[in-house]
Amino acid sequence: MKALTTGILLCASLLAAQAQTPAPRKTPAKPGAAHAAGPRPSLLNPASLKATAPAVFKARFTTTVGDFVVEVHRDWAPLGADRFYNLVKYGYFTNASFFRVVPRFVVQFGLSADPAVNKVWHEARIQDDPVKQSNKRGMLVFATAGPNTRTTQLFINYADNARLDGMGFAPFGTVVEGMDIVDKIFPGYGERPDQGLITDQGDAYIRANFPEMDKIKLAKIAPPTPATAPAKPAAKPAAKPAPKPAPKSPGAN
Repeated sequence: MKALTTGILLCASLLAAQAQTPAPRKTPAKPGAAHAAGPRPSLLNPASLKATAPAVFKARFTTTVGDFVVEVHRDWAPLGADRFYNLVKYGYFTNASFFRVVPRFVVQFGLSADPAVNKVWHEARIQDDPVKQSNKRGMLVFATAGPNTRTTQLFINYADNARLDGMGFAPFGTVVEGMDIVDKIFPGYGERPDQGLITDQGDAYIRANFPEMDKIKLAKIAPPTPATAPAKPAAKPAAKPAPKPAPKSPGAN
């Protein structure tokens, strides 16, 4: 009985000691630490998508008519290349439609299928880039509504449209695979689709009014191509005798 009483007293002492031990102090968080890395990237927050594009990269577009690949050169138009890189990386173009198709001129896209996304990007403008490349067939370019108004709309040139160069349209990439696919995008609706209604209603407007319109199923940044080992120089051919000098043209002095 004495041993039992002693054990009870010992347990009570341990519990009392634990109760009196102060809890470890938490280190107070530094002001702004939770936001030190910036906002989490989101299509609903254009300011969060500010990554710098690689010097050269490719993007593959999987569409309802087939795949095509564009190659972007950042030095052609850095601001445009960065904007495009972020849009592709975070899935902006998924289910977006080719809403303006003008044969022998351009095919245009870049309005989201989601009205909520269109709403936040509508005023997310970037400054103009100097025009360093000509608007040749296959060139990828941002559409504008005037100086410094580029947002998300793009077009691919169907023809050599050099007259656009002087209007401030700065190409930043070109189709390097599948231009024949781009040529097959359904042109039957021409310029009839209303861009304002696409902006406000998204894909619902397209499905209700333009059921044959081709769309982008998915756009993604293509993995870099592995570097290949340099080819060995070919063996030098045996020296040939020097050719005889060509006869002078008649009357030459």
